[in-house]
Amino acid sequence: MSGIYNGLLIGFGIASCLLCTWLSLRIGATDREGLPTHLFARLPAYLVWLIGEIISSNIATAKIILRGTSDPEIFEVPANQSTAAGLANYANSITLTPGTVTVDIDEAKTGSSRFLVHALHPQFGDDVRSGEMDGRNCALEGVISGHLEKSGK
Repeated sequence: MSGIYNGLLIGFGIASCLLCTWLSLRIGATDREGLPTHLFARLPAYLVWLIGEIISSNIATAKIILRGTSDPEIFEVPANQSTAAGLANYANSITLTPGTVTVDIDEAKTGSSRFLVHALHPQFGDDVRSGEMDGRNCALEGVISGHLEKSGK
C-alpha cells in the first residue's frame, strides 16, 4: 500500500501469503464452511437480485416514512439453511433490506431454525414470509428442501 514495489517487499508479501495458507491448512480453516468456494458460481446472480430488493425496499420505505403510514410488526419466520454461514447470510440479507431487521435467531439442532424479524410495515413482513429470500439463500448455499445437492457433498 506504500507504492514502493521492490523485490524485498514483494517477496515478503508472497511469504506472508504462503504462511497464512499453510496456517489455514494446519488449523482446518479450509473446509467447506470456512472457505465456501462452492458459493462463487451462484453468488453473482444472488447479489444482483439482493441489490434489486434493496433498491425497491428503499423506495417503499421512503414512501411509508413520508406518508407516515408505518405499522410495525414483529413475527417469526422459518430459516431452512443447513449451515451457520447460511443462516448468517439469510439473517444479514433480511437486515440489509430496508424496512426489515432480524432481531433474534433461534438456531435449531434439527429441523428449521427460526428468525424473529421486525418489519416497518406488514407489506415488508409479507415479503419475508413469502419465503422467496429463504429459497434464494438455500439455493445459494446449495440446499434444496433442507438437503444438500448431490454435487454439494
